Formats: sequence, structure tokens, C-alpha cells
Amino acid sequence: MSGRDATAQSKPDAVHSTWREYGGAPDGAQYSSLHQIDRSNVGKLQRAWTFSTGDERGYAFNPLVIGRTMYVLAHDNSVVALDAATGNELWSHAFHAKSSLITNRGLNYWESGDRHDRRLILSVDNALRELNAETGQPIESFGMNGVVDLRDGLGRSPESLTLVQSYNPGRIFGELLILGSATNEEYGSGPGDIRAYNVLSGKLTWTFHTIPHPGEPGYETWPKDAWKTVGGANAWSGMALDEKRGMVFVPTASPKYNFYGANRPGSNLYGDSLLALDARTGKLIWYYQMVHHDIWDYDNATTPMLLTVRHNGRTVDVVAQASKVGFVWVFERETGKPLWPIEERPVQKSDMPGEETWPTQPFPTKPAPFARQAFTVKDLSPFLEPGERETVRKQMLTARNGGLFTPPSTEDTVEMPGNNGGANFGGAAIDPARGYFYVVSKDLPSMLKLTLAVEPLKSGTPEVRGHALFEANCSLCHGSDRGGKPPVIPSLVDVDGRLADEEISKVIRYGKGPMPAFAKLGDPEVESLLAYLKHPDRAPESPKETTPQAKPVVGDPARAHYRSGFGFMFAQNGLPVIAPPWTTLTAYDLNTGDMRWQIPLGEVPELAAQGHPNTGSHFPKVNPVVTAGGLIFTGSRDRKVRALDSRTGKVLWESEVGAAMDGMPAIYEVDGREYVVFCAAARSTTRTHSVPGHPASQEPIHGAYVAFALPTSAKKP
Repeated sequence: MSGRDATAQSKPDAVHSTWREYGGAPDGAQYSSLHQIDRSNVGKLQRAWTFSTGDERGYAFNPLVIGRTMYVLAHDNSVVALDAATGNELWSHAFHAKSSLITNRGLNYWESGDRHDRRLILSVDNALRELNAETGQPIESFGMNGVVDLRDGLGRSPESLTLVQSYNPGRIFGELLILGSATNEEYGSGPGDIRAYNVLSGKLTWTFHTIPHPGEPGYETWPKDAWKTVGGANAWSGMALDEKRGMVFVPTASPKYNFYGANRPGSNLYGDSLLALDARTGKLIWYYQMVHHDIWDYDNATTPMLLTVRHNGRTVDVVAQASKVGFVWVFERETGKPLWPIEERPVQKSDMPGEETWPTQPFPTKPAPFARQAFTVKDLSPFLEPGERETVRKQMLTARNGGLFTPPSTEDTVEMPGNNGGANFGGAAIDPARGYFYVVSKDLPSMLKLTLAVEPLKSGTPEVRGHALFEANCSLCHGSDRGGKPPVIPSLVDVDGRLADEEISKVIRYGKGPMPAFAKLGDPEVESLLAYLKHPDRAPESPKETTPQAKPVVGDPARAHYRSGFGFMFAQNGLPVIAPPWTTLTAYDLNTGDMRWQIPLGEVPELAAQGHPNTGSHFPKVNPVVTAGGLIFTGSRDRKVRALDSRTGKVLWESEVGAAMDGMPAIYEVDGREYVVFCAAARSTTRTHSVPGHPASQEPIHGAYVAFALPTSAKKP
């Protein structure tokens, strides 16, 4: 291991005094041991510098700080080096990604023991690349001419895999880069293998198969040879590295397809699991599966958190995992033994043809859930217009709504937490010494409805064929009228006037935001979709009635590819249909398993101006960071950054930054001065929702990295 790793082990607190990794440190704790900024002086924070991204592209990037140099993503997805004390640009490297795929939440950094070899590592276009950290020049000796194709070695034709790389970076252990993946959401997605590559050569060193191969434990929980055809069970979110033990903790996602699993009967290990792997070899040490045979897209979406607690009179090193379901799971780190009992409880059976849901699901008895797990008409938002409220109420009353783990059906099915709710990437943080755990929840229900996939038309004009493809693949989310549900699901009306054909094609092929990649669509299908989106007036109003060639794929239920829209339940004003708070921050004491406090986090400025300040932000991916100064720093979609008292959740300081924010701040020190830097450049930087008296604004806003620090006169030694 490098000299840095050895120092970190001998001085555990030193690891959290810098921001050299995604999440601050190898354990991803989202914690800083710096304490110059504390409760007593945080109100004096002022802007130290601002660096514009130079574009309108959305970023959710966690800056990396090595010494005096900060690394960010800006200038059309270029890696940019800045002076961390001034924000002045040092150099920039553009990749010109063909697909717009790039590791957009953080970077990996590696250095040799003598620091003569220093590298930045990231994924671009489904391939690993490395840059010289001092100059920004590509390292051509890595892989083959500087490239390691991540599509290789997965047991599939590389050309068939449109999405392999994760938008999160991996973890560095010695000379290994341990990496997950973000397979697309479709049938036939790639398998979610966990892999380790040598940072010098790019050689694949070890692989853990999350869909087991013959002879591997868990193989019997899938159909025969499922690893050849089924995808997912991947690790797209953050991993946590216990350097002292040489263990890496990996949270995995759902198998694919997300909402219908007739092609994969069984409990489907190691989907929706927490894996403890030997970081040197990839060997499984222990696992726990949080959702059996997932048909709800209930990923473990946050980084596992490594803490030390006092439990039943003894000191215990634990790992805690938050998920979309709204639970926090706590295990002894070395053995995987739950700290509190977990009960397998019966759940509702699916009525879908060929679907074999698992009869039980695990429920932790402690801690209490941090997210709402039910949604009925009694919970409708008071901010719905009367007519829309009645429409949603009627839909809710006729929908299947059996609470948590209600199986999706061909009828409307309420899902709460929704598949984009609960905890998401970067949503958890800790005070590792005190055993305190903090988690952000987005309370956003979904309405799922399965429909049978159709074969593409072989005849008719391009617009007619495109209309049929749109109804089969796109209308579930964007609506048959192409209106979408802004701000999450954009309108496609006149989309050709806003985006070039190439940009639309990229989104269809590779996905963007909540939209999955449609890998199964070839060039003719994409061209037909483009033709329809340009000239919908040339297509018939009802393709189901006028295109009899579009026949469902039926017969073997395992091949009957049912699909569902993501079904996020937003009102026409862009706000959730459920009553606020829409975002909460919950604090737990994991020594006892008790909830310390829970608060609404953020606001909707238009509603706050009308006297409704405690709604929580309406569409967040909030990544909190805890400090030894007793603070929690966050930013959210309301264009504000805040410092909260970690004891109570009370807001002690806030500042407007001009643009919405997803992602995680970084906390670091240069020349004895502590800085907090935010990436204020979320994807939706325009106000696309409106409430009475506050019409929507479409003014484009450039993003920026904004650093705050105390005035020199207010600094503590």
C-alpha cells in the first residue's frame, strides 16, 4: 500500500481531515474532522471564490482536493484543475465523449509512495481512462493506448452493452481500483460484476459475480445460466473501504428488468444486497439481502457507512446501510451479524402471469424507518389544484395499494416509497466516532402499471413506425401527448427545436437522469422515433387501432417482456402529489438505534414566500457532510446551501448560490484556512414548476463551484 494508506491507518482521524476521495475518505463517511468552522462562527461564513462551469450542463460533482489543487468537472464535461485557495484554473482536459457518458459524481486519485507518479482515474464512454494529476495529460501506458474497455469480460458481446460504467467513482486499495457498474434498466442488461483493476497497467485483477456462475454460492437462487442473459444486481452507488481490515463494502441494486421478474424466478442473490468482500481478492466474506426477488427497483443506493458504537456494553465496529425502502440496516462489520433482530414477514403475492414473488421480505426491528412507507388519499398534497386533486384522488381509490412491497400489476399500483424515493446516492453521512448516522429521504410516490411489450412495426412510414415505438417504449413516462411531467420527465413536444438529432439519439441509446438506456433499439428504430418526434402530425392518433402488425410478445411468460413507466407522481405544477415534507433529514444514534431528530430539509421558494417554509425541497439528491465542528453542510434544489446544527437540525447559516444543487460539498484546508465548496450546477437549473402568483421561469442559469470560508479575522487557530 502507498505511504498515504499507511499514514491513514496509524492516524485514523487524519484520513478525515482532507478530501482526497469521493465522500472525503476511503470509507466514504461524508465526514470532516476539521473544526475551524463551528457552531459559534458559522454565521460569519463568506464567499471565498467562485468558478463558473462555463456551460449549462448539469453537474452533481464532489470536488477532489490534493494539497493545494482541486479537481472538478466543468467546461462540457472536462476535468479541470483549480487552485483550491483561489479557484483559479490551472489546466483543463476535454474528453469529447461520444456518448456523454462520464464519471460525473467524482474522481479517483492514486499516487505512488514517492509521489512521483500521480494519477486521476475516471470512466468515459464505458472505458477507464487516466490523467497525469499534475499536467492533465492522458497516460497512454495505461491499458491499450490509454483505454481499458469496461464492456470486456462480462460474458456478453461488448457491442450489445450500451451502459456499463457507473456515474460514481470506485475505491482505491493499494494499486487496485475496485469498481462497480451502472447497467441500463432493460431486459438483456449487462451483469453487475464487481471488478478490480491494476491502476498502473489496467489489468483486470479480480471479479466478483453478482449473478453467480455455475459452482458459485447463490447460483441456485437464479434460473440455470441466468448470468448469460439476466442483468443488473449491480453496484452503481458508493462503496466503503475498511483499509485496516482490507474489506470493501458494496451495496447492490435490483436485477433487471426492474418491475417484472418472470425471467428470473428465485431470490436472486446478490441483487439488493450488502456485500463484504476481501479487497485484495474479491472473495465473499459475508452478505445480507435486503429485498428478495426485487420487482420494485428498491436499490441499496447509498454508500455503506462505517461507524464504531457502544452496543450492549461493548464497543462494536459496524456498517450501516440505508436504502430506497426507507430502512437503515446495521451489521457487525466483521461477521455481518445484525445489531438488532430482522424479521422475515409475509408480503402480498403477485397476480402477474409467470411472476413468482418471494413470499417474505426482511424488516429490521430497529431503527425506525426514516421514510414514509404508505400513501393514501388522506396524504394528498394541499397544493394540488381542486380539479387535479379530484383526478388524483379517483386514480388512488381505484389503484392497487397494499402498502410496502405491493407487486406491480397491469392495473395502477401505488409504490411508496417510490423507486426514486427513500435514500439515494450520497444521501447518508456519519459522525464515525460518536456513532451518529444522518440520512436524507425523498418522499416521492410512484404509480406503476405494467404493459406488454410490442414488436416494432415492419411497414408504414417512418412517422407511423415511430409513433408505435413511442407508444410501446416512451408513452408510459412521457405520456401519449408527449407532455411529460416536468421537471423530472421533460416534455417532448417540439423537442426537435431544442435538441439536435444527435443529442436526442444519445439520450435514447444511453439514457439520462431517470430515463434508462434503450439498448434494444437499433438505428432504424431510433431514426423512426426521431421522425415521429419531428412530425407527430404525420402519424395516426391511435397506433393500437391502425397498426395491427404490432403484436405482443406472448407465450413463454419469461419472454413476455412487460414494461412499466417510472410513474413519478408529480402534479402539473411540478410538485409531488403527496403532502409535504418532500425531503427530510433524519438523525439516528446507532449506539441505541433511536431516532434523535427529523426535520424538513430545504424549501420551495415560491411556497416559502407564501408562508409555507417547511415543505422540504421538491426534487433533491441531497448529499450531507458532517463536521467535527458540530455542523452538517448541505445544498439542495432551492438554490441555497446551509449549515445545520448536528445536535438539533436547526439551520445556523444559509446562502443563495444562484443555481440548484445536487451532490456533495467538499471540506478542506489550505494554509490553515478551512473551506467548504459546493457544486451549484444541478441538471434542472431553471424553475420549471409554478404555483399561484409565481409563474415558471425558463431563464438559463450557468452552474458554478462556490467556496466559502471564514474571514481571516474570524478564524480559529
